[in-house]
Amino acid sequence: MKALILLLILAACGAQPAPEFFNAKRVDVSRGGRQYTVYYTDRRVEVIRLGYAKRGEHDDIRAQMIALIPEVTGCKLNEASLQGDSGEMRGSIRCPRG
Repeated sequence: MKALILLLILAACGAQPAPEFFNAKRVDVSRGGRQYTVYYTDRRVEVIRLGYAKRGEHDDIRAQMIALIPEVTGCKLNEASLQGDSGEMRGSIRCPRG
């Protein structure tokens, strides 16, 4: 019973950013029937996929997560800095001055 309560509490948490993104902008996005949460600052980005993904879907999900970064942030991703998988990824971005 205690395990069930803990599971319900954790499930209610939703997408929580890494500590470096506590003061970042948050954008919730839906693409291809999936939900994502994007946290970003002027230099870093984190994308979190919400929900379950079946085997064989992860490559497409990862590509969608990468495509969301410039769309949501308006910044260019430094792909060499990208870390993570189809559940959560972080990287560096370069934003236009202005």
